[in-house]
Amino acid sequence: MMTYYILLGAIALVSWLVSSKLKSKFKHYSKVHLRNGMSGAEIAEKMLADHGIRDVKVVSTAGMLTDHYNPTNKTVNLSESVYNQRNAASAAVAAHECGHAVQHAQAYEWLTMRSRLVPVVSVTSGMSTWVVFGGIMLGAAAGVGFGYYVAIAGLIMMGLATLFSFITLPVEYDASNRALAWLKKRNMVTPEEYKGSEDALKWAARTYLVAAIGSLATLVYWGLQVLGGRD
Repeated sequence: MMTYYILLGAIALVSWLVSSKLKSKFKHYSKVHLRNGMSGAEIAEKMLADHGIRDVKVVSTAGMLTDHYNPTNKTVNLSESVYNQRNAASAAVAAHECGHAVQHAQAYEWLTMRSRLVPVVSVTSGMSTWVVFGGIMLGAAAGVGFGYYVAIAGLIMMGLATLFSFITLPVEYDASNRALAWLKKRNMVTPEEYKGSEDALKWAARTYLVAAIGSLATLVYWGLQVLGGRD
């Protein structure tokens, strides 16, 4: 158990460092104002129009770094600062979220796979660790009985969450690549602004990478606790 806590602590530390770096990067690039004077909302609307997407709305949402694309109601949700501001960070985020809208419109296979997992993972991810731990308490370490099967069910839930985390990686990296390619092709940003947008999206992607590694590490640890106890 101590090994698990040390592992969690290490992952939490790395996650905090990456998150802090991400916030620092966005704060820095928020000061790099776009020469074209366009806001994040205008950037998003133009990218959607350039890809022939007419049924997706760009809306403002409260909070910081709350930007996301909702495939259910087809909305690009931009945080208030991204929606209104006119800088390299806003351009990067707005274009990235539109990258997801383009993926949806083009039926990008990784996004389709992730969307199918969302209903299941949203229910099971929060309870998986407790199910595994409960199974162990019921006697899973002996490798027999009801407790063992409860723990296996928990591992399956945890495995789905881990799978979701890794499927998310190509989805996020591809959205960033689409965003950067469009910004460059359409000359939406200067070379300096492009560099800032690229760097900001790079650090944003690393948060998903750390999350996926953490999810895998947790799955492996609990898998060893359950399966390692079998004769």
